[in-house]
Amino acid sequence: MKITKKTFFIPFTLLLLVVNIFGQDVEVLNGSFEGVPNQGINNIPFQLNGWYDCGKLRFPTETPPDVHPGGFWDNQIAASEGRTYLGMVVRDNDSYEGVAQRLSQVLEGNQCYTFKIKLSRSSTYVSQSRLEGTTANYTKPAVFRIWGGNGFCNDRELLAESTPVDHADWKTYEFKIKPKAEYRYILLEAYYKVPVMFPYSGHILADGMSNLQKITCPDQIEDIVESNSKSQATVATVLPPHKRNRLEDAVKKPEPKILQQPDNLKAVTKTKILEDLDIAKLKTGSTVEIKNLYFKADSADINESSYEVLSEIIDFMKDHKNISIEIGGHTNGIPSSDFCDKLSTERAKAVYDYLMKNGVNPQKLAYKGYGKRKLIATDNTAEGRKKNQRVELKVIAIG
Repeated sequence: MKITKKTFFIPFTLLLLVVNIFGQDVEVLNGSFEGVPNQGINNIPFQLNGWYDCGKLRFPTETPPDVHPGGFWDNQIAASEGRTYLGMVVRDNDSYEGVAQRLSQVLEGNQCYTFKIKLSRSSTYVSQSRLEGTTANYTKPAVFRIWGGNGFCNDRELLAESTPVDHADWKTYEFKIKPKAEYRYILLEAYYKVPVMFPYSGHILADGMSNLQKITCPDQIEDIVESNSKSQATVATVLPPHKRNRLEDAVKKPEPKILQQPDNLKAVTKTKILEDLDIAKLKTGSTVEIKNLYFKADSADINESSYEVLSEIIDFMKDHKNISIEIGGHTNGIPSSDFCDKLSTERAKAVYDYLMKNGVNPQKLAYKGYGKRKLIATDNTAEGRKKNQRVELKVIAIG
């Protein structure tokens, strides 16, 4: 058969698609977490080539992550790859472990990547409760998180999060991520299943992390397929068979939805709930009432319908890291002063805990219960009592 020049013509956009699919990986150094087995004791240096212990920066009085196996904490699980693997815990004193490294290449903004990692959880992981000082089994399921940042242990953007790891065998998790900006550092951490009102003792085990492989984003594939539908057969005649199959699969089967930060960390509606939560409107001393914040009657249990407005506050605090706020709880004037003081403090702390556990810097947060000292309406009507029963954000400092 005579091959014409047209047979070898590849549209430029499709050529970009091929380059992206078979692009260069971003190398992860020591993805199998090979190191010196270490029980995570403060006076023994954390030794895991390529990885830095983020606890040194975040929780300097806590012990470093564990390098298994070594029979530590009654954990008997063997490595999935190589000789050793990583163990990270979450603790009941609201501290948790993570490790970070500087990548050999930049993670590009708005570029899609995929990577795999093997995760597990031991049925026994016996240590001490930080709150009680007694023996505790750290086996409540935790989640695996990966962050992108611009420095060691910098959690600038949550790129992906696993479901709670609740199995005692190694399972491979595949994540697809799409950074919003360029990052040179990644942070791996164990974290609590959110939403969570109180921290708990748990752990995850990690092994066999792959490199970060550049892939074509689903929306790019769809655009290319639509604009070049007449050229697909021509390209297939040029590519070798093994690459041809991979290209056809990519065109016919769009990638699954990119795993980004959990839905409860993002506002799910386009209409802003807190119109006054605007950096241009705020100054030191400004107060903003948290609308659509609901608790169970006479308790500090946050109703799930409140997550939407709390997500809005979380996004605001992460976007404006120079602002410090106080969360103030208020009640109506009907119950006793002791009850009002207790309930308002607990509700303010519940909001504080929720924001902190979802990534807001605790150094930028404070909480206080004012009880019934600052009524803004009459208690003689149901509407007035409802106005008095509130939680407010007060700007403590900007900058």
